[in-house]
Amino acid sequence: MKYISTRGGMAPQSFSDILLEGLAPDGGLAVPETIPQVAAETLEKWRGLGYAELATEILSLFIDDIPQEDLRRLTAAAYSAEAFPGPKMVPLKPLKGGMSLVGLSEGPTLAFKDMAMQFLGQVFEYVLERRGTTLNILGATSGDTGSAAEYAMRGKRGVTVFMLSPQGRMSAFQRAQMYSLQDDNIHNIALDGVFDDCQDIVKSLAGDLDFKSTYRLGAVNSINWARIAAQVVYYFWGWLRATDQIGAQEVSFCVPSGNFGNILAGHIAREMGLPIRRLVLATNENNVLEEFFRTGVYRPRSAAQTHATSSPSMDISKASNFERFVFDLLGRDPQRLAQVWKGLDTDGQFDLSDLKSEFEGRYGFVSGTSSHADRLETIRKVKEESGVLIDPHTADGVKVAAAYVEPGIPMLVLETALPAKFAETIVEAVGEEPPVPAHLGDLASLPQRVVNLDCEVELVREYIRQHAPA
Repeated sequence: MKYISTRGGMAPQSFSDILLEGLAPDGGLAVPETIPQVAAETLEKWRGLGYAELATEILSLFIDDIPQEDLRRLTAAAYSAEAFPGPKMVPLKPLKGGMSLVGLSEGPTLAFKDMAMQFLGQVFEYVLERRGTTLNILGATSGDTGSAAEYAMRGKRGVTVFMLSPQGRMSAFQRAQMYSLQDDNIHNIALDGVFDDCQDIVKSLAGDLDFKSTYRLGAVNSINWARIAAQVVYYFWGWLRATDQIGAQEVSFCVPSGNFGNILAGHIAREMGLPIRRLVLATNENNVLEEFFRTGVYRPRSAAQTHATSSPSMDISKASNFERFVFDLLGRDPQRLAQVWKGLDTDGQFDLSDLKSEFEGRYGFVSGTSSHADRLETIRKVKEESGVLIDPHTADGVKVAAAYVEPGIPMLVLETALPAKFAETIVEAVGEEPPVPAHLGDLASLPQRVVNLDCEVELVREYIRQHAPA
């Protein structure tokens, strides 16, 4: 299995090479040369596997430069009972109205990002040790990616993390999770801007090839293909659990989406042959992606036009993973893709409405949007009807999913986080504080360590120069 760039300017590389590189040298994103196929008979053979075992089978289709025995050891460590202590690994939680939640928030930071990030922590350390080198990870977070990355990388040999976050744009719990870490290899940098500004700085520094090489910059944002590959696993897991229980061949997934990585993994799973009927994309008031799937026009918004909402991890107007889907939509033609992205740079938008029939017809995508009032109502309704307390982002998913439920087709909504991370909105919705896991009960009282900088690429560059290991 070799990887190429969406923009055509990278020689085919191995998994371990792209794992350490992040953004491709031509500014594009790494994608597999071909999408591996999974036959129906193979799916049936996988029914009895545990989560770590299933992860080994699926990830081995994308990773052929790590011996399978080593990969098995890495997935066993990533998805251990210590990292995911709940009674069941990725349980399905039934809701009313033909929907179920896919429980992805049982990890150390209570968010779905743990599912991929715990594997990344293991595989980064493994590859760096084999190569005798080190890596400085530069990332941006709107809330959950940062803490999941830092908890996965803390104390890992050869890895230092520099995480950019938008000042005042995350919940108090999210800030405390990140900023309370005191590990020497973790650096939190709060910038005076929105998430898209942080992401732009990451891309700018990753695109400076001399700086990237000198300071050995890597990525844990979902521009890193390993994140996507690890997220593909829970689509197969969810399908196996839902069809086990209900006997339906096709299922639909609804995915709250900001950066497009989570639902892109569903797109990859569907392309691999998993019987997915619909991929339902749910956005909040920052509905750039919903607008694209409704109209065919992709029109990212400025920082000033990006709303601060009660589902803050989705307050994103430039979806960094969207390029991978457009690459497929354009017939995997890097020249066409590069032309479209050049138009995006010059015009601030692009129009693919001539391909609109393929969004659902070929790829199964539909979309919808949710508001603050919708979130509050959905959180209240789900608790009253099912006794399940959900977070605001998951509420966006449940609200949008309801419009696309079909008889006989299970609708699986990907849970994004536990409600404890968004207490203010939960109190507004149901009038009571969400429960906090015992091991995080004193989080708010811990000392916090964070550096505040103006939102300027040169300031971040200089901070890395001063603090990256020699």
